[in-house]
Amino acid sequence: MTSRLVLCLGDLFIPDRASFKKLLAPGKIGQILCLGNLTSASIYEYLRGIAPDLQIVKGDYDVEAPNLALSKVVTHGSLRIGFTHGHTIIPPGDADSLLIAARQMDVDVLLWGGTHRFEAYEMEGKFFVNPGSATGAVSWGWGGEGEGEGVPSFVLMDVSCWGVGDDKAHADF
Repeated sequence: MTSRLVLCLGDLFIPDRASFKKLLAPGKIGQILCLGNLTSASIYEYLRGIAPDLQIVKGDYDVEAPNLALSKVVTHGSLRIGFTHGHTIIPPGDADSLLIAARQMDVDVLLWGGTHRFEAYEMEGKFFVNPGSATGAVSWGWGGEGEGEGVPSFVLMDVSCWGVGDDKAHADF
């Protein structure tokens, strides 16, 4: 069985608020899935040094990166993980809209951002995870509990695959 740590980051926004940097050491993380709004080339370079496999999608504030995809799918064995910033999900964070996106992407896990709040749940055999904002960007405009608190958060997944050529996979959050 092989195991890989996958770091999921969302809505970084302000590079000098990036206190999460202290928690990350090169050589520990195998892959980073970034849900957009890097807004800084220096953060891109920093993340590139943390993990050999950096995957990024375009956030609504990534105006200097017009060629980034709005969504992507990565696979670990048979486990398919889709990710998107979330600004294309209407209404924002809506469970039914996220389920439709997960079905369209044909994924087992859907990661989305944009709300700046951590959220995780299972629906119809699929997992939905919003890592929140790694820098604690303030939550605004979406309503709900905790709006405006700006609590930093991220998700670290331990993705395990069994055997060479075996398509079984499992993720722990």
